[in-house]
Amino acid sequence: MKQILIVEDEIIIAEGLQRKLKTMGYAVPVTVSSGEEAITKIKENSPDLVLMDIVIHGKMDGIETAGQIHSLFDVPVVYLTAYADEKTLQRAKITEPFGYLIKPFKERELQITVEIALYKHEMEKKLRESERILREKNQWLIAVIESIGDAVIATDPQGTIRLMNPIAEALTGWKQNDALGKPLTDIFNIIDEETNKIIEDPVKKAIREDVFYGLADHTVLITKAGMKIPVDIIGSTIKIDGNNILGIVLIFYDVFERTRNYETTKLSERKKL
Repeated sequence: MKQILIVEDEIIIAEGLQRKLKTMGYAVPVTVSSGEEAITKIKENSPDLVLMDIVIHGKMDGIETAGQIHSLFDVPVVYLTAYADEKTLQRAKITEPFGYLIKPFKERELQITVEIALYKHEMEKKLRESERILREKNQWLIAVIESIGDAVIATDPQGTIRLMNPIAEALTGWKQNDALGKPLTDIFNIIDEETNKIIEDPVKKAIREDVFYGLADHTVLITKAGMKIPVDIIGSTIKIDGNNILGIVLIFYDVFERTRNYETTKLSERKKL
C-alpha cells in the first residue's frame, strides 16, 4: 500500500484529505502543518508521495520545504494551493514537483493527480536504475575490451567507429580520440596483399553473415604511417533483443607477431624438456 504524507496547516482540510485518500486505498498515517515536521516525518516514515500546501506553519513555506525534500530525499511532491499566480508557479517549478492541485479541487482530480505522480515517479526510478545498470555494463565492457590481447574496433551499423582498444591504436597508428566518429574505412585500411585491391568492407560482411572468420588469405592493414601489417580478422554483429543490430565488433591481430610469439613459446618449452 502506497503511503502519503499530507502537509497542510488547516486541520479540517487535512483531515478531509486523509479520509479521501484512505478511501482510495492509500495509507495516510499522519498529517503535519509545518515544513520542519514534514522533513522529520519523511525521515521516519519514508512516504511514497507528499501532498504539500504552499502556505503552511513554520519558518519555511511549502515551496521551501519541497526544495529541501527534493535535495534530501527521492520523494515526489504534489502542491496543494489556492494561489495560481505566475510568481508562485515559477518558484514552485524550481523544486520540480510532480503535479499541482488548485483549491478547491474535486475528489476525482485528487485521485488522478496522485496516481499520475506516483506512476511518473516509479517510471523515473526505473529509468535511472536502467541507466545505472547500462553505465556499469559499459564500464565493464570497456575494461574487458581494453584488457584483451588482440586489437578491437567497434562500430555502429553504418561503420562509424565508436570504440578502439590500445592494441588497435598501436596497430593502426590512430589514437581512439582521433578515430571516434570517423568511418571505419578511413582508419582500418585493409587490402589484398597480392592484388593490392581493397578488401570487402568488414562491416557489410558481418551484417550479412552475422559472424565471419577472416576476410582474404593475404589481408594487409595499411597503418596511418603507411606501413603494411599482415592481419587476420574476426567480425561479429552486436545485437539487442535478438535481431536488432546495435553495432559491429572487429577483432584483429598481427599474423607475423602472433606466429613469432608462438614459435618463441614452443622453443622455450623445448628447452625446459
